[in-house]
Amino acid sequence: MAAPHSERTDDWWRSAAIYQVYPRSFSDGDGDGTGDLAGVRARLPYLAELGIDAIWFTPWYLSPLADGGYDVADYRTIDPAFGTLGEAEKLIAEARELGIRTIVDIVPNHVSDRHAWFRAALAAGPGSPERELFHFRPGRGEHGELPPNDWPSQFSGATWTRVPDGEWYLHLFTPEQPDLNWAHPAVRREHEDVLRFWFERGVAGVRIDSAALLAKDPALADLTEGADPHPYIDRDELHDIYRSWRAVADAYGAVFVGEVWLPDAERFARYLRPDELHTAFNFGFLACPWEAARLRRSIDDTLAEHAPVGAPATWVLCNHDVTRTVTRYGRAETGFDFAAKRFGTPTDLALGTRRARAAALLTLALPGSVYVYQGEELGLPEADIPRERIQDPMHHRSGGVDPGRDGCRVPLPWTADAPHRGFGSGAEPWLPQPAGWSAYAADRQSGDPASMLSLYREALRLRRREPGFGDGPLTWLPSGPEVLAFARPDGLLCAVNLGAVSVDLPQHRAVLLASGPLDADGRLPRDTAVWLRA
Repeated sequence: MAAPHSERTDDWWRSAAIYQVYPRSFSDGDGDGTGDLAGVRARLPYLAELGIDAIWFTPWYLSPLADGGYDVADYRTIDPAFGTLGEAEKLIAEARELGIRTIVDIVPNHVSDRHAWFRAALAAGPGSPERELFHFRPGRGEHGELPPNDWPSQFSGATWTRVPDGEWYLHLFTPEQPDLNWAHPAVRREHEDVLRFWFERGVAGVRIDSAALLAKDPALADLTEGADPHPYIDRDELHDIYRSWRAVADAYGAVFVGEVWLPDAERFARYLRPDELHTAFNFGFLACPWEAARLRRSIDDTLAEHAPVGAPATWVLCNHDVTRTVTRYGRAETGFDFAAKRFGTPTDLALGTRRARAAALLTLALPGSVYVYQGEELGLPEADIPRERIQDPMHHRSGGVDPGRDGCRVPLPWTADAPHRGFGSGAEPWLPQPAGWSAYAADRQSGDPASMLSLYREALRLRRREPGFGDGPLTWLPSGPEVLAFARPDGLLCAVNLGAVSVDLPQHRAVLLASGPLDADGRLPRDTAVWLRA
């Protein structure tokens, strides 16, 4: 196992490699078929050897799991399926002893319909103070039978649900996720208290789910095309909320990463001002197809967006909502779009794996922090889940058209020849592992120097050893139209060939790492990346 990571400065997050854990699918420590904190604790040596700086956990709180844990019933209680608060505290401390920080997920736009606040609101009735914490309204139409407005759902389906007393409540996601009223001071106080609760337990950062959706037009007016401001996306009131949050985080030396989907670069950058969020996810790069010109434009746009506020960029290829990289890059359409997801889309996994290996080196060489979703380091493909086993509400609310997100959430394979590929020793995993999953098992890849896992380990080792690969300047080098070649500080170079024919390498003194074999004459083959020392 690698030695514990050395502590970085207070700016560790500017260049960090952060590993995303989806707890249900990471490792099952108690044998009930669901991943849990005991499973993560047992795998901490694996994560330390991988070479990461922090773990981001998707929600581990008490939840009925109507949306994979993003329907939180109690932020101060760990869901019993995952463990206990005491186990979470031990996990945070044990990870830190290995030099790994912990980032937790907060879902401020909504709570579960099982949350104490919402249960009290339903019981209290129209006009009550309890209902003021949410968006309850009478319906339209002669008898109030129509929803209060025409807002579309973030998932398929309706955004309003009627309760027995005739009022309706707003939910931008599922009916089990009622939206909170962020104009109410009690909502703000409660979330700041939740932040303190976790910071006091050693959490180093918070990822903010749907960060641009919290504030709503007080009138809840209908959505009109081109409305400015938008009635529920990127409203100016949000920034006062996040300035208050930043003051809380600064008192503990903690950091924020926001889930902010915005096409306007200037408005996106506002969330990253020095007194608001530290970083935000880069969804443009994640969704970008495997095309040199578009990737270069995405990289340039990202760096330009962040420069005015001095914030570091973040880079990610995949997460718990997105088609896995190996599968996506093997398709005819290599970009990602939620609206385009369909069953039976063909893919060439050999091609996708080759490109995913190159994309890993590209991403890890870019300035800023990088996120690695669990299983990407194993080269896992998207799994085809039998329709009767799909649990994701995106599938069900689409009328069965959208395959949903379960295909990237399948429990990990740890040991090729063990029951359930080492995920757990007891019950069948909550989602079925595909035939052939053993080929991707961590134990099988660990001893193979040509495996995806070995590539990630070596790349992360070099990235940690070479400060020039962290936050800092990037300079493009002359290259053909199908090549991305750039210099980083300290003589570090990265070149990626996205074209159909091999190309010459930039001038260099040494090859540090390549995503695949170079040609016999030293040229860079198609869909291959290389790190060089100039």
